[in-house]
Amino acid sequence: MDKQAVLAQILEIGIIPVVRATSGKQARLAAEAVAAGGIPVVEITMTVPGALDVIRELAGQRVNKVLIGAGTVLDAEMAKRCLDAGAQFLVSPGFDGGMIAAAREADVVVVAGALTPTEVMAAIKAGADLVKIFPCAQVGGAAYIKALRGPFPKVPLVPTGGVNLKTAADFLRAGASALGIGGELVERAALESGKSARIVENARQYAALVRQTREELGQAQPLAVAR
Repeated sequence: MDKQAVLAQILEIGIIPVVRATSGKQARLAAEAVAAGGIPVVEITMTVPGALDVIRELAGQRVNKVLIGAGTVLDAEMAKRCLDAGAQFLVSPGFDGGMIAAAREADVVVVAGALTPTEVMAAIKAGADLVKIFPCAQVGGAAYIKALRGPFPKVPLVPTGGVNLKTAADFLRAGASALGIGGELVERAALESGKSARIVENARQYAALVRQTREELGQAQPLAVAR
């Protein structure tokens, strides 16, 4: 799948499940569960033990045709290792020009982290496809996304941190193009118990919520980055 197809699928789904697990086994379970729940995309963070091996295995299997991304990618060297393992998109918690450059050189989707307007501008100028606003809840949540939408009406924002079933619709109404969702979707207790059914059900609820909210907003096509 080429870059534009990957970007289009992320935007269409509108959710990037963030997997922070204590083992590779848990991360694999999470990837399979979110896909089974109707979200065929997953971000395996570099904080997962053996994360590169997990990405390599999932990318090789293409479990349920799920998009496999790498998260918490901090620099160009780490980006290249993730890409070599088969990651189809890269996500950073903050802005790093080298990481973005590595993704662009490899022609893969990059979701660059930012928080302030200055960082949003830097991320777009560097070539980010999507801009992850993190940690969003701590700076105002949906209200902050709405405030950023004023000066950046064409920048696709992906709020992460504080997105849950109670707030997700508010983030979409505020102008989010997609949502980064971690523990509220991929629950730690479910991972530790090995009971994937809870994660499957969470995924179904979030996917349905995104579809319903977009229908209410009359959004036929989510916002894509303007170059």
